[in-house]
Amino acid sequence: MISAFLLDLRRGRMLVLWGGVVAVLYAGGITLFYPSILENAAAYEELLKVYPKELMAAFGMEGSIGDPGTFLNGYVFQFLWPLLAAIVAILLATRLAADAETGFLDLPLSTRLPRLRYLAAAIAGQVLAMAALAALTIGAIVAVDLFIEPDFPIDRLVLSGVHALLFGLAIAGVSTLLAVIFLDRGKAGGLAAGILIAMYLLNVLALLSADIAELGRLSAFRYFDLKPLIDAGSYPLADSLLYLAVALAGWLLALWAFRRRDLAA
Repeated sequence: MISAFLLDLRRGRMLVLWGGVVAVLYAGGITLFYPSILENAAAYEELLKVYPKELMAAFGMEGSIGDPGTFLNGYVFQFLWPLLAAIVAILLATRLAADAETGFLDLPLSTRLPRLRYLAAAIAGQVLAMAALAALTIGAIVAVDLFIEPDFPIDRLVLSGVHALLFGLAIAGVSTLLAVIFLDRGKAGGLAAGILIAMYLLNVLALLSADIAELGRLSAFRYFDLKPLIDAGSYPLADSLLYLAVALAGWLLALWAFRRRDLAA
């Protein structure tokens, strides 16, 4: 199992590397502009008044743009992380389906390595990869924060990274299950991406229209608001547990299905 885990890490290293580069450059770069935005917050807020409040809420821009929570939630966690997490999680989780299509999967499974251990090693690789990306994102913000004023609360940033990680793991769990079901990377990845896009649009529409506000609860994005945590230290424990439950359910179902799956089908 350790060999399978190391092989999985090796195969995914470039994806994680470039994802990490994007995370560091964007999160660090946008944080560098915070003093300027804080200094000109009044001018920015006047400009943002032309947009509907509901639309700004959909993009996590409620409150003063000079608030650390509004700034980081809107520019980093609502803009960068969902896109980056979705790309990396889906690509890693659906690699099993790609291996089945190309016949590579026959090679490791022709050894004494049980199916469950092979998939478990791949899942462990997903967790480590997503944890590395979350750590790099938060680390970039903290590193730049050493050179700017005012300072962000590091403990709250770390907790934000934990919640962001669980969001990414929920995507990975569902994508893994879809990969086992279809054994087709295009179908599994396309459906996973389609679900995320539909959830994002549903969340935006729910915030824009009171008539369908309750439907927004069906969207994973409804539970990814880190502004209260960064500003007030209020950790969204229930939301984190929901993401964790989705991730675990997806992985456990994938393990169960993979054990019984006819790989020649």
